[in-house]
Amino acid sequence: MRIKKRLSIKQILSITWKIDLSMIIFCTIIYYLNLYIFPKFILPIAFPALMGTAIAFFIGFSNNQAYNRWWEARIIWGGLYNDARIWTRTLLAHCNNKNLAEQMILRNIAFVYATAGLLRSEKPDNYLSYCTQEDLARLDLRHNIPNSLLNLQAYDLEQLRQSGAIDGFVFQELHELLINLGSGLGKSERIHYTVFPTTYVFFTEIFIWLFIGLITMSISHNVGNMSIILGWIMGFVFNVIHLNGMRLMDPFKEKFLGVPIYTIARNIEIEILQSLGKTNLPQPLLPINNEYLI
Repeated sequence: MRIKKRLSIKQILSITWKIDLSMIIFCTIIYYLNLYIFPKFILPIAFPALMGTAIAFFIGFSNNQAYNRWWEARIIWGGLYNDARIWTRTLLAHCNNKNLAEQMILRNIAFVYATAGLLRSEKPDNYLSYCTQEDLARLDLRHNIPNSLLNLQAYDLEQLRQSGAIDGFVFQELHELLINLGSGLGKSERIHYTVFPTTYVFFTEIFIWLFIGLITMSISHNVGNMSIILGWIMGFVFNVIHLNGMRLMDPFKEKFLGVPIYTIARNIEIEILQSLGKTNLPQPLLPINNEYLI
């Protein structure tokens, strides 16, 4: 997630230089085609203006959906943060089996890191340090490690209930927290694995390029070769807004603009270890280049 408010010219160009170059070449081709192939054809400015209005609605809709996905992802991980706190507090305060309670608390750190790795399509090894050898022997590492960790939590929670280490009310509260954690995992996976309709994105991009060509053609007779620059400027505005929305479509995979799930996971780790009285705490993750959190 980006925390710095402004982008430098170098950063803007690093994001847009390919499409900028493509638009300048495209506008140049359109200008000379109109100049030499269709010299008498004058396109009314109202035509591309009307098309630009329609495209603006398309882009506005897709960007709104992209932001909704990003905000929902942030709410989900805020919920995981809160559930981790309550899980820790409840086990420490109401469980008589302190060793198993601590094991289940540490396993929740493993769950958070494993979930972050799943959503980033990575395999972080730091979650393994919060699993015992017994956990690793019971853990299914073949597929969906976070869900396997929740299965271990459910099994041990039942063991606490049967042994009388917790009463029925505490069991019910912890069981609901376990449901919330599983729900957070499932909601995160839904956002991560659901692709925004490809036809919508494809046709929006086609319409933007058609608009660029038409706006260049419609003003070429009035401003000459300046229509190349003006066409590029109009295309730059539409393409950058569209590109910004597309980069928010997967708020977990995108590190520059997405939800900083590793930073949240590290903060959860630090708070839980503090609650357990640990002194050797990991350092918070600092912004990369003082610009964004991962």
